[in-house]
Amino acid sequence: MAKEKQDNQPKPTKDEKAPKTENKKETPNKEKDQVSKLKNEITDLKKQLADKDDKYLRAEAEIQNMTNRFNKERAQILKYDGQDLAKSILPVLDNLKRALAIEVVDENGKQLKKGIQMVHDHLVKALTDHDITEIEAEGKPFDPTLHQAVQTVPVEEGQKPETVVNVLQAGYQLKDRVLRPAMVVVAQ
Repeated sequence: MAKEKQDNQPKPTKDEKAPKTENKKETPNKEKDQVSKLKNEITDLKKQLADKDDKYLRAEAEIQNMTNRFNKERAQILKYDGQDLAKSILPVLDNLKRALAIEVVDENGKQLKKGIQMVHDHLVKALTDHDITEIEAEGKPFDPTLHQAVQTVPVEEGQKPETVVNVLQAGYQLKDRVLRPAMVVVAQ
């Protein structure tokens, strides 16, 4: 009986055996293809990650550079704060100096001159308190970064060549920056 049961089962044909054999051969190739595909994906993902890291680092460096530049500009602005105001006030100071140069003989004129002197002194003190100083010129060697030569005269006895002999308009500087060069006469 057992033999009959075995004989009753249909025997596989060659066609049925072939797919099983091909299936076994295809499985390693499919696995190799999948592994290769996954390796390629990993390589691509690593490349993308490296690109993103590079972009991130560049962006971070750019932000740092912008922050540094901003801080430098801010420090520069704070250092020279009030420069425009000072430039606007300088003609007022010039006019006060001209008014003080006038000789007066009567008592009213002397009182007026004293008031002008007080205003002048307060203005000079306010400018000095904010690091705005007059450029020393007369008797000093001519410096084109501080002085503007508007006239030259021949060297006289006791004078050195390239020396400022007269100041026509005072120059001023804020800390180390020239607000207005001194207009001078230079001996040559």
